[in-house]
Amino acid sequence: MDLEDGMSTKSSGKRGGWITVPFIIGSAGALGLATSGASANLLVYLVEEFNVKSIDAAQITNIVNGCVSLAPILGAVISDSFFGCFPVIAVSTAISLLSMVLFTLTSTISSLRPAPCATGSDACPTATPDQLAVLYAAVALVCVASGGTRFTTATMGADQFDSATDQNVFFNWYFIAQYVSSVLGATVIVYVQDSVSWGWGFGISAAASAAATAVLLLGLRHYRRPKPTGSPFTGLARVAVAAVRKWRLPTSPEAVGLFFGPDKSTLQSNQPPSLSLRWLNKAAVVTRGDNNEDGSLAKPWRLCTVQEVEDLKAIVRILPLWLTGIFLSISIGIQGSLTVLQALTVDRRLGPHFSVPAGSLIVSSFAASAVTLFLLDRFIFPTWRMLTGREETLLRRVGIGHAINIAAMAASALVERMRMSAVRSHRLADDLAGATVPMSVLWLLLPLVLVGVAEALHFPGQVAFYYQEFPPALRGTATGMMAVIIALGFYLSTAVIDLVRRATDWLPDNVNASRLDRVYWTLAAGGAVNLGMFLILAQAYRCRSGSPETLAAEKQVALAPPPPTSEGHKRL
Repeated sequence: MDLEDGMSTKSSGKRGGWITVPFIIGSAGALGLATSGASANLLVYLVEEFNVKSIDAAQITNIVNGCVSLAPILGAVISDSFFGCFPVIAVSTAISLLSMVLFTLTSTISSLRPAPCATGSDACPTATPDQLAVLYAAVALVCVASGGTRFTTATMGADQFDSATDQNVFFNWYFIAQYVSSVLGATVIVYVQDSVSWGWGFGISAAASAAATAVLLLGLRHYRRPKPTGSPFTGLARVAVAAVRKWRLPTSPEAVGLFFGPDKSTLQSNQPPSLSLRWLNKAAVVTRGDNNEDGSLAKPWRLCTVQEVEDLKAIVRILPLWLTGIFLSISIGIQGSLTVLQALTVDRRLGPHFSVPAGSLIVSSFAASAVTLFLLDRFIFPTWRMLTGREETLLRRVGIGHAINIAAMAASALVERMRMSAVRSHRLADDLAGATVPMSVLWLLLPLVLVGVAEALHFPGQVAFYYQEFPPALRGTATGMMAVIIALGFYLSTAVIDLVRRATDWLPDNVNASRLDRVYWTLAAGGAVNLGMFLILAQAYRCRSGSPETLAAEKQVALAPPPPTSEGHKRL
């Protein structure tokens, strides 16, 4: 089947379908390359070029990563409520270009940086307010650009398809492109920054941002662009207010006296609302004065449709599962920043002429995610369907990701114990300048690879789950829910590190005198508790159709033969 045939069978109308994917993913990949090139080495940039102390630089980096991750939820709300996905993405890619230009200026104009200083010295000059203003302006623009593109692009891509299967395939390949671009940014660009110059490194990021804008605009005539219908959050707020105002009314499971909307021709059914969270059903109970004579709403903050009630219920039911994803982000954020500090103390040489940049270690996690996603999409999931006749459910996929992430934290603790053994055997703990530990940097890769495998399971799985379970008017916000998880993880990881520093002696400025292994064991234990909570909530969760996700999948298989590989799989 060719591309145009795929479009005709998988999408409605003349626009949308797989023809849009090269433009959407190409633009997202180029923008991801630019962003990762600027952010992957930010901690090292702060330490070496702006003379920031190591632990403080780690804290600042986590805050910046939190801002970059939180901004997409605002972009999702703006696109859902006012402008749609494409205009928000287009403006944001242009802002990304501006931010990369500012980063390039801070790295090439000496007056925009403090005077050079030997790493580890206690007498380094600090940056002036003007220098910090330019640097933080560049960082702020990166946050704005990420807010309008990171998950809004994923929503725009999924909107090009009607089939949930094709949407899931798109999410897989979208995240493959994101991880591959992150790999290139954290290797090629970071290597240029460390080995050639910071100016050339940030210049490449600026060129990538320009390419992202051009590729996005080239596909303009092919995109399906659903129009926003106004803020969906107003309707959700109305349900809560109406339910509170009518809390004294009795709750009835019957459809009699419920409001389904003034236009009966558009109603799919007049079935009563679900029995879960039944107190919210009171918002749809018609009382005297709620309606006009023609059936239209007279008091919209006292009466809502049954569908609006069910939309709010869907979000409330998802929130507990969503909360369990925050701890995953906390552990990943802490591990990422501490691993960079570990890398600065070990032997990073690979051969006589190459040294691994500390900021590039995270590339192993991105590469593992990209490879794992490819294997899942092309081999593991198809094999599972062939052998069992079942589709792997999204919640089970997320749960496996939780378990592997726990193993990654335990692996980090074991590797750190090895590093500290080398520190003690060579009596390096008292060297405040940060002596090199005779241990290969390759030992730090195993935990990062495990984190990458875990991300390939729980990250796209959560995005697809939220997209499918959220009300249609909130699908941009649905994919943006992961942005909030990531942002809260970075912010809370900063708070956790600060708490550990205040309550224990595990995190002194001298990493060779630290007890990072105890931090990692604490994260592993917390992850185990979090996984237990997730399993309980996932077992109790029911999809919007009212059936457990696992039973829905089994019922689908029982009524039909195992589904063939989708057209999206064939084309990709």
